[in-house]
Amino acid sequence: MGTFHDNLGELHGITVVVDTVNDQQIVGRCHEASDVHVIMHDADVNDPADSGVSRDEYLTRAAKWGVFPKHKTLRIAREHVTTITRLNELDLTA
Repeated sequence: MGTFHDNLGELHGITVVVDTVNDQQIVGRCHEASDVHVIMHDADVNDPADSGVSRDEYLTRAAKWGVFPKHKTLRIAREHVTTITRLNELDLTA
């Protein structure tokens, strides 16, 4: 029996990092990534300008411990997204 979500893309159900044009990082479970938007579930947002936590520090912690999801669902307009990366594929050793 296969998945019933083939239409939602290869990242469906995967924990990803969305980097935005505002230098924010959003970590959560990808529901859908399309040309229009990215929809994420159980997500957290890091804004280094507000939190004082650098991108690398935040993502290192997220990869090691996970995130406390502050948003059940987030919709990010695709024009605000610079990259989408699987969290487990990031090289955070540098």
